[in-house]
Amino acid sequence: MAALAELAELAEERIDHRFKGLPPDAAGLTAGELAAQRRSLFTGGFTTPVLALSAPALAHNLGALARFAAAHGLAFAPHGKTTMAPQLFARQLDHGAWGITVAVPHQARVARAFGVRRIFLANELVDAAALRWLAAELAADPDFRLVCYVDSVRGVELMDTALRAAGATRPVEVTVELGAGPHARTGARTEAECRAVAAAAARAGTLRLVGVAGYEAEAPGADAAVVRGWMGRLLGLAAELDAAGLFADTDEIVVSAGGSAWFDAVADGFAAVPELSRPVLKLLRSGAYISHDDGHYTRVTPFNRVPGEGSLTPAFRLWTQVVSRPEPGQAFVNAGKRDAAYDLDLPVPVAVRGFDPVAGVGAERAATGLTVRKLSDQHAWLDVAEGPKSAELEVGDWVALALSHPCTIFDKWQLIPLVAEDGTVEEYVRTFF
Repeated sequence: MAALAELAELAEERIDHRFKGLPPDAAGLTAGELAAQRRSLFTGGFTTPVLALSAPALAHNLGALARFAAAHGLAFAPHGKTTMAPQLFARQLDHGAWGITVAVPHQARVARAFGVRRIFLANELVDAAALRWLAAELAADPDFRLVCYVDSVRGVELMDTALRAAGATRPVEVTVELGAGPHARTGARTEAECRAVAAAAARAGTLRLVGVAGYEAEAPGADAAVVRGWMGRLLGLAAELDAAGLFADTDEIVVSAGGSAWFDAVADGFAAVPELSRPVLKLLRSGAYISHDDGHYTRVTPFNRVPGEGSLTPAFRLWTQVVSRPEPGQAFVNAGKRDAAYDLDLPVPVAVRGFDPVAGVGAERAATGLTVRKLSDQHAWLDVAEGPKSAELEVGDWVALALSHPCTIFDKWQLIPLVAEDGTVEEYVRTFF
């Protein structure tokens, strides 16, 4: 694993009431000591609800995107806002990542606290306090590199003013963000606006214009053709700014795009990078791939379109327990909005394990006939179908829920068991949201 600073200290953190789902009798142990006991998720005293991250699925997904990026000649800066887990950042860097992408200053500070040397901040950074921090980080470490967006002349002016006030000694590298279209998220909407922003950035002594970037998934009616068309605009903008001499102060030109839904079309676009005056860093930024999911990203992953280039495996299971069977056809488990992502899809029951107060949690069987109807804060409402093929469900049974949208799964859990195929917990992954 990459030798990121402070990782060893995570193993020294004490287990206590802050970390839901972990065994009560582990209180006082360090995370490393508990991991060394290699307890079973099902018989080791864990309480429900408890989120489990599959170690085999994680390893598979890390390898899949690393191979895809290498095959297409892309540098890879996976989006760290998905996990906010330095242990997983380290695994991504071990798999050849150029650096880590973040979205806001707090996330950049977490990455820096654990020694990440290259950060792509996929947002315009205009907060004066954050820019003071960044100026100090750049001054203290000549090997540290951070690249961020600019998408307005006003933003450039705010950055320049704040950095001058901070006494910045190294320029902040910026890329002009091209918006994906009208009513999309951020980014200058037209090439003319991008030219004005680029010219302002090139004039600012505290900034260094190094490239262009954006996020293709926000394009109206996004499909493969639309994304390739937008990539053509992005590359055309890079060529135009280069021809105008606006990249004179950089050794390489950064062109960055790519989430987890269209990295195949982005790779196609990158294949058409024109001849520029300097080497081009083609930087992909997918993030959700690392855990994948059983909903949204299962539907939209590019590997559905290019199965010969790889595959991803859902890595999360939220284990819950039946706490009430108040009437036929209905059951309640003890996990709700505080525990499960629900912004894109409701959880889906996928497995059941019987429970005996003496023998403990039993063998796994299919969750046939179970459906999550809705979530309360601390309960999932399960509809239980009648019939001989329906899962028999009793109070005390454990029910595994498959989840959708990695970004809102990770942020509900501070310490996540990393689980081998047989249920043995190998490590505890710490998140910092």
